[in-house]
Amino acid sequence: MSTPDLPRLDRRTAIKWMLTATAAVAITERKLFAAPAPAAAPATAGYGTDPLLNKDYKPGDFWPLTVTDAQRRTAAALCAVIIPAEGGVPSAADLSVHDFIDEWISAPYPDQAKDRDIVVPGLGWIDGEARRRFGKDFADLEGKQQAAICDDVCHAPDAKPEHAEGAKFFAKFRDLTTSGFFTTPEGMKDLGYVGNLPLAEFKGPPREVLEKLGLV
Repeated sequence: MSTPDLPRLDRRTAIKWMLTATAAVAITERKLFAAPAPAAAPATAGYGTDPLLNKDYKPGDFWPLTVTDAQRRTAAALCAVIIPAEGGVPSAADLSVHDFIDEWISAPYPDQAKDRDIVVPGLGWIDGEARRRFGKDFADLEGKQQAAICDDVCHAPDAKPEHAEGAKFFAKFRDLTTSGFFTTPEGMKDLGYVGNLPLAEFKGPPREVLEKLGLV
């Protein structure tokens, strides 16, 4: 799958998305936007807890982005494998989830710094594995070749010892991909989520659900 000339998501949209997704990332339930990360983080103080989202930003106004163009192609290809297009629903790559991930791991906060230390080497690992097996970068492989690599690392308990690094990376990248995807309007629609919509009448949960929970 080739991903040439990927259009970039604008920074303001990416930051809004990142703030929305913080509640959805399972492993980041602790307070996220607190003190700056230690030395491994980019040399910037971040924006604190209240960025201005009513102005336009240029690259670097928040913090420098992390991934290279080559890594971005790899990330986009992997996003498309994890959540492919189906029916009328676009893939995670179509929704620029790879740009959300880049924004996420570039943020100068402790939890994001930990994720950066997994994602960046992991993108190198999956490209190296693709070249070792098939002689091409991951983004340039056929779908069945990409799937063959992902199948070996998608379930950490079953991964071979030589794939341990890849399995750790894949688990993290999959969490970030699904968190990004399902906090987009398209992803929420795919889930059937109907929150934040005005209703003429609120009927409450179905009775069978209340019975299952022992509430009636």
